[in-house]
Amino acid sequence: MEYEHKNYSKFLLMYHVIFVCKYRKRILEPINSELKQTIHAIKHESDFEILEMETDKDHIHLLVKSEPKVSILAIVRKLKQETTNRLWKTQGNYLKRFYWGEKTLWSDGYFASTIGNVRKETAEAYIRNQG
Repeated sequence: MEYEHKNYSKFLLMYHVIFVCKYRKRILEPINSELKQTIHAIKHESDFEILEMETDKDHIHLLVKSEPKVSILAIVRKLKQETTNRLWKTQGNYLKRFYWGEKTLWSDGYFASTIGNVRKETAEAYIRNQG
């Protein structure tokens, strides 16, 4: 008799994530649109969703939805590495003015919080109103 595995797991994991430009450089305004497009491209290649995002001059807020098998650390690491690599390819001349010694964009840390019982719309509205 063959055993058929069925996944009956239900979950809803959403995180409010913030990461900051290295040295708190206020550089995102001119590259805001490209950064968001880049993040959308990354999400389509990944196993997580970006439900909402907004940038300020020196940081970005994201509302991320994922499965339990994907850690928030892995998501943040992928977003930070990929956005840095892709933006340096297209915005290298601009970024060199701020980070002349290294190809960097983001600080080492990040903030992540589950949104718990907050309605998704409330978290989305908060993120949309940043910047």
